[in-house]
Amino acid sequence: MTFSSLIAQFINGLQTGSVYALVALGYSMVYGIIKLLNFAHGDIIMVGAYVVYYAIASFALPPMLAVILAVLVSTLLGVTVEKVAYTPLRSAPRLSLLITAIGVSFLLENGAQLLFGADKKSLDPMVSGSFQLGGVNVSYAAVVTIVVSVIAMVALTILVNKTKMGKAMRAVSEDMGAAQLMGISLNRTISMTFAIGSFLAGIGSVLYLCAYPQATPTMGSMLGIKAFIAAVLGGIGSIPGAMIGGFAIGILEALVAAVHLSMWKDAVVFLILIIVLLFKPAGLLGKKTQEKV
Repeated sequence: MTFSSLIAQFINGLQTGSVYALVALGYSMVYGIIKLLNFAHGDIIMVGAYVVYYAIASFALPPMLAVILAVLVSTLLGVTVEKVAYTPLRSAPRLSLLITAIGVSFLLENGAQLLFGADKKSLDPMVSGSFQLGGVNVSYAAVVTIVVSVIAMVALTILVNKTKMGKAMRAVSEDMGAAQLMGISLNRTISMTFAIGSFLAGIGSVLYLCAYPQATPTMGSMLGIKAFIAAVLGGIGSIPGAMIGGFAIGILEALVAAVHLSMWKDAVVFLILIIVLLFKPAGLLGKKTQEKV
């Protein structure tokens, strides 16, 4: 493998990893607040992708308007799922919430298959063109994806650490009962967390289409699982950890494909999950927690 091809694969890995990172941020935020692994999160990206497809292919909307519509629909869907499926079970055992999240995921996947069909819906590239960088061909789509994901992480970090809503989120995450006693609205804080996570998923759906311009009912399944692995690798609940985990998984996949082992790249990702859970279950930037007895 030449040096230029290695750099090209590295950039491809960063592009794919940026999408994983955005989805992982949604996982980390929700888990950090209510300790829920929202396995329906990846399917929100699927819905966002279909919104972009039909907005452009059926209604001939400008791409930018389609992007805004996809982000809005994804955000509303995330909040609706939280209100309808998760809020009634807030005091239920955590296993009940987990099973419900899996059920919502299957509902969205099968609902999409009934509504849109099982065939792939292909789009023209949303961001076309490329440029040469030191002998390496770099697509504008890769640059847009990486830059947008970094901006999203920075903005989310500022939101969580510097704003009143961010302080409420951190308070609820630390001690839900004490936060309520201090006058923090639990429902509003959790809904806002789901809204932000789903907003990022909507952006992720657009960036995914930049790399792979097609939508399928099951596209969110493996994407969501890999993003979850990225969140675990970085330390679930950690915003920088989600970004680092997403980039690491994306680059690892690209390097495995570069040595002509594409069929093994999913297996390698799951192997990473097993290794992390065995030797560093808190993740790279996660904090160890102690159960009070």
